[in-house]
Amino acid sequence: MAYRTITAPSLRMVQWLGFYALILFAWLLIYQMARGGDGWICGPDSLRLLPFGGFWALFPMWLVMTAAMMLPTLVPALRVYEELPARAGATSAGWVGVVAGYAAVWALGSAGFAGLQVWALENGLLDLTGVVTSPWMAAALFALAGAYQFSKLKEACQNGCLTPMQYFITRWRPGTLGGMRMGAGLGAMCVGCCWAIMALGFVGGMTSLLWMGAATVFMVAEKLPEIGRHLRLPAGVTLLGTSLVIGLQAIGIE
Repeated sequence: MAYRTITAPSLRMVQWLGFYALILFAWLLIYQMARGGDGWICGPDSLRLLPFGGFWALFPMWLVMTAAMMLPTLVPALRVYEELPARAGATSAGWVGVVAGYAAVWALGSAGFAGLQVWALENGLLDLTGVVTSPWMAAALFALAGAYQFSKLKEACQNGCLTPMQYFITRWRPGTLGGMRMGAGLGAMCVGCCWAIMALGFVGGMTSLLWMGAATVFMVAEKLPEIGRHLRLPAGVTLLGTSLVIGLQAIGIE
């Protein structure tokens, strides 16, 4: 009986299906978390550990959140990688390496956010749902996110995310390990681009599907070359305006 080998196009399809399945699985876990179901992702039993010893309750939650929200922003870069010639070392294994390196950097970022949340819980700055306890803190987070949109660091990181072909050409490394190194670089730029928006989860709520969905759509749009560069400054103005509204409401001015 003859067996057919997997051709390059079908292998590519399997990789993309696996990639999107991982994103879908992460969103399903988030949905379970948002419903308040008991499970290994910050269910009621895990929440009882907070704030002390809560890092290991929160770290898996942040891993799932970053997988659901940040992996979609890698799609433009992965599509560009596919256009590179195989003879230069742009292999299927290298494609997987890019994903792995990118995910590893965001895993470190998840650990940082989880540690920050535990610290904020221990100091009474957040409640057990991960929401800030003061409107002034909410205003400050929006102001920080808005001001960061105008910073040179934000502009540089976003420009790197918007030009993946230029990134791959200037930092090219062939094969699996090379893909991981390039993916890690893309992840570092993505963290630099998106950390302030992710931090707004402390206002919107860590289990809010509405906030996570809106933030994901915005961060994906920021990575699209056709429109991303036109969103940065209007988004900054909107975030600063939101901060002002929250501050005025805090002092009783509607």
